[in-house]
Formats: sequence, structure tokens, C-alpha cells
Amino acid sequence: MIETWQQQIKEAAARGGKLTPRGGGTKAFLAPSHAGDAASHVGDMLDTRSHAGIVEYDPKELVIVVKCGTRVADVEKTMVDAGQMLAFEPPHFGEAATIGGLVATGNSGPRRAYAGSVRDFILGAKVIDGKGDHLAFGGKVMKNVAGFDVSRLLTGSFGTFGVITEVAFKCLPLPKAQATRVFEMESANAIEAMNRWYSEADPITATTFVDGKLYVRFAGAEPAVKTAVAKRGGTVLPNDVEWWRDWREQRHSFFATNAEIHRVSCKSTAAALDDAETAIEWGGALRWVHANADNAAKVRYWANRAGGHASIWRGSTSVHANAAQALSESLKQVQTKIKTSFDPYNVFPNLSPVPSGEAAK
Repeated sequence: MIETWQQQIKEAAARGGKLTPRGGGTKAFLAPSHAGDAASHVGDMLDTRSHAGIVEYDPKELVIVVKCGTRVADVEKTMVDAGQMLAFEPPHFGEAATIGGLVATGNSGPRRAYAGSVRDFILGAKVIDGKGDHLAFGGKVMKNVAGFDVSRLLTGSFGTFGVITEVAFKCLPLPKAQATRVFEMESANAIEAMNRWYSEADPITATTFVDGKLYVRFAGAEPAVKTAVAKRGGTVLPNDVEWWRDWREQRHSFFATNAEIHRVSCKSTAAALDDAETAIEWGGALRWVHANADNAAKVRYWANRAGGHASIWRGSTSVHANAAQALSESLKQVQTKIKTSFDPYNVFPNLSPVPSGEAAK
């Protein structure tokens, strides 16, 4: 399969053609198109799902190596059976989600603010670049990662540098205990609580404020969890595993709207936007905002004042190039140089501006 892809890429480069890597397509709504092309005309699809399987997994070493077309659900089941997890809690957005798509989009779930992002758990990766060369970066242990860490650079690259063929992840043990408590409060109090409680060393692994309620998940050693929930109080959330899975997969009613949903990254202590329906997670550092043509510009202005940026996540009728705040000129130059070094013949999609995901951070 690798050789077939290499040949396809070389042929596309020679004729000025375009290729778009694609796995299960569950995050296609985030993907950039080639500059100047309509989203439906992004060249030939390069289906990665045929390159699937776990290459290597040794739970004792806390490392798993996976081919790009492997379903995320299959990887997680294998790890759970061994008492381990992908600690960044990746959203799937569908059963067909693949490891390649997970890395390419760079999206992390509720645990991201407390455990780390996708790129924090990538030890190494292989990629076929725009010249058809199969390159390997990083390794299978942290000490092998020296110099410029290209394997982590691929996180959130949306297939613009090449086809990610294989990824090595650091694994973490599953927590021994977990409990979620719910608190009714105003947004300002919720933001203050999220920041203060975590600074006081509570074993917090997820926080979400939505519909006037703050949801706090405690996980870790059983004594630590028991102490934290006794200290904080709140209402027990039954079936909290399912609740957090639904939130991660955006099946919560907050996301069932005809309005645009803007994704805003900002300082965790930033005050909530007053006149727009908002959900807050990641300890205050991530905001989901219902927006429309009348207040979209205000949302972006607020995000900039709050030390962050905003991008359209879902529901946009705009072209993708207008979905995210523009990069500074210096960052554009860096992005262009990196893109050119990986894909000098512009075989793969362009990424301008940076879309919604960890790439934007």
C-alpha cells in the first residue's frame, strides 16, 4: 500500500494534480480545500483505511504503534483491555474515525487541559511527503525525540504536508476511580471555580459549564477522588461515563442548533461573553459559542481581547478560508516555508488560515 501511495503522489506531482488523504471522513467538515477550489473539488481522494492495524503494542512499555487507517475505537478497545488509554480523550464524531484523521485534525477531548493534547502523546510518526518519499520522525520513547519534532508538527496539519502512515503514541493507565459532581452557578463563578479547584490540586480530569451547570470530573487514585468529592460537594452525576462520552462526541443538546458554532480558545480566566449562548470547558480555556451573522465579528473581537482566537466549527455558509482568524504575516511565512519543504509541488491541500483544532494553538 505504501508503494502504491508513493506512486500516486509522484504521478500527481508530475501532472500538477491534487490528492486529499481521507480516512473515515468523520471530521471532513473541518478539512481545508485546495486554495481557489470549491470544497467539493479537492482532487482525488487517497483512502487511508486499507492501511490498518496495530503494528506494535507492549503495555509494559506504555507505547502503541498504529497504522493510519486503523479505527480509533479499535485502538481504544485494545488499550482498555490492557488497562490503558489515549489520555487526550480524542473525539471520534463517528464509528469510522481513524488514527490518521485523529492526528491530522489534532482535536483533543475533555481531558486535554489536564492530561495534555494529541501532540503531547505522539512519540514518532511516518509520513509520505509531496515528493513521494516515505519519511520517519521521532521514535518509540521520549529520549529518541531530538531536534525539531516533526512528528508533533504533523498534529493538526490536516493532510497538508503528506499522508501520515503510522503513529507511535505514549499510553497512560486508566484511573482507578472516577466521579462527576454537578454544581448550579453563574458563569463567572464557574470560571473561578474551575481555575481555583485545579490549582488546589484536586484530581480534576474534565470540566464543562453548560446550561447554568458546572460539571466536574474527578479521576485518579480512589482515596484522592473520595477526598475531592467530599470536599467539593455538589450533586452526583449518574452514568457519568456516558455523559462525558456524549459531550466529547458533541451529542449534547447544546450542539443541536441551527446557529453557527464558534470554537474559541482563550485565557482560562477570561470572563464569559455576555450576549451569546456559550459552553465552557478545559478549565475555561475553550469556549463554544452560538453565533450568527450579526454577532460573529463580535465573537472574534472578544476572542482577540481575551488573549485567544475564534474559528467557525459548524454551521458555516462561508468558505473555509474565512472560517478562522487570519494568521500574522510572520506566522504565514513560517507556515508557507514548512508547507513548501514537505509539498513543493502543492499536491496536498493548502492550510490557510489555520482551521479549528489544536493546530490553531
